[in-house]
Amino acid sequence: MVLVDALLIGVAVVGLWVGADQFVAGAARTARRLGVPGLVVGLTVVAFGTSAPEFVVTVDAALVGRADVSVANVVGSNVLNLGFILGGVALVQALATTRTLVRRDATLLVGSTALLLGFVADGRLGRIEGAVLFASLLAYLGYLVRAGNGGSAADGEGSFHWPDIGRLVGGLAVVIGAGHLLVASAVDIAGSVGVSEWVIGLTVVAAGTSLPEFATSLAAARRGRTGISTGNLLGSCIFNVLGVLGLAAVVRPLPVGSSGVEGTAWLLGTVVLVAVVAHTESVVSRVEGALLVALNAANWLLNLA
Repeated sequence: MVLVDALLIGVAVVGLWVGADQFVAGAARTARRLGVPGLVVGLTVVAFGTSAPEFVVTVDAALVGRADVSVANVVGSNVLNLGFILGGVALVQALATTRTLVRRDATLLVGSTALLLGFVADGRLGRIEGAVLFASLLAYLGYLVRAGNGGSAADGEGSFHWPDIGRLVGGLAVVIGAGHLLVASAVDIAGSVGVSEWVIGLTVVAAGTSLPEFATSLAAARRGRTGISTGNLLGSCIFNVLGVLGLAAVVRPLPVGSSGVEGTAWLLGTVVLVAVVAHTESVVSRVEGALLVALNAANWLLNLA
């Protein structure tokens, strides 16, 4: 059964990747055809699209009473995004940052992660706390939209292109189905091999749901657009903390064990380190990337021990 569940996880991961890619493509093209500014498309559609696997898996796990998987998926995905992915891409090519990215987005990520740690310190993430997180995301997106109003809108045709609508709806359906399959299979493996659901969520599930961020960041770095890599990962992490966990807690309050509190504290430390290295010389260097990868690897080893 473990082998079957492992194969199902592989199928689910491929489904998450393909589904998220189709969802982002369809949604972005539809938004542009309707004349939505490119900046707004990038900050909303793409951010949600790359976080769609985390969103679906986390909410699905909350609905079926697997709170450890819910919290571990978000914490693990963010640590993975900032450790293995951001650090790994920086090892290949130093990543440029901007003053706005550091002052606005990195600061918000530090603040939102600290807020999350404060909320879960009592062993529970309640509906009101989830609503506060989700409302903070809406306020952030509203600020970004207002800040982007000075830019020019895309030359939209003002009509839907039905193949793009099909990609949007079909991609989201695949993500939802694959997310449910990933949660079910990961929980079965945890029960079969005696590993906690927290560890499975922090490693296997988090790695699977972080594939869209990995693909987007690596593609951007290969094209020399390293600023997009950094911005995509920071934006996705903000969306995960405020949007994904916030909405999951609104749907169903989440009990958080000691591992969850400790994992969130580790995440806060990682976020602060990323904010610091992004600020130094406006670049994440190869050495700093290696440090982030090493810390992420240490975190996995400590949890698997």
